[in-house]
Amino acid sequence: MTTSSIPAVVGAPPAQPGAPARRARRLGSRQLTGWLLPLAVALLWEVLARLGVVPAHWFPAPTRIYQTMTTLSASGLLFKHVGATLLRVCLGFCGGALLGTALGVATGRSARLRSLLDPTLQALRSIPSLAWVPLFLLWLGIGETSKVSLIALGVFFPVYLNLTTGIAALDPRLLEVAALFEYRGARLARQVLLPAALPAYITGLRSGMGLGWMFVVAAELMGASRGLGYLLVDGQTTSRPELVMAAIACFALLGKLTDLPLEVWGRRWQRPA
Repeated sequence: MTTSSIPAVVGAPPAQPGAPARRARRLGSRQLTGWLLPLAVALLWEVLARLGVVPAHWFPAPTRIYQTMTTLSASGLLFKHVGATLLRVCLGFCGGALLGTALGVATGRSARLRSLLDPTLQALRSIPSLAWVPLFLLWLGIGETSKVSLIALGVFFPVYLNLTTGIAALDPRLLEVAALFEYRGARLARQVLLPAALPAYITGLRSGMGLGWMFVVAAELMGASRGLGYLLVDGQTTSRPELVMAAIACFALLGKLTDLPLEVWGRRWQRPA
């Protein structure tokens, strides 16, 4: 028996011939099915808006929202705002996920460290995102650092919480075998702990990505001159509900697109044997 047997124990089950193609077809079918409800709601919304059943100043028709997005896209403003928000979320997600992974592994492995840090982190997790805004402005100023740091804070908590819980729940015999083959430090985390706690870890990453998109709105209230959060505020102050709805639609679409790779990764590693 060699040390290479440890990753094999905690890794994904062996693939069967033709399985990747079948999984891809099933995933594609599920993705298409998932569009049925949004399309049906949009169609009903359009009909009700054209009939005057819903007030236009509350719920502008989807075609009007689409025209607003097309106009912004033609002028280049949409890509400018989307690019700024997407960059902030990506940077914040990477920073928060890395910190959450490191601390989640450490507290998951050590009950003493977990009892020391976890109560404080759980209390901080309950603080609303907008409550952090004044402090981040005081600490880091009005620039990009404060915005990215606020997003990273939102990403950190679900990654940390899910990973530390997943590692703490691992079978002690797995850790004993890892110790027998002298798996320690980063090697232990990379080849044993993270693969074994992968379902919980992926859940944490997906939750963190979702919170990253929520926190970016609060972050872009901190004096941003571009970004989808800026479009929301601009639409509110200029009484343009179609602009507000267009920004919300962009948030929903980008949130789904950034979650999709994590979902596919999770299905690949959590598929049944």
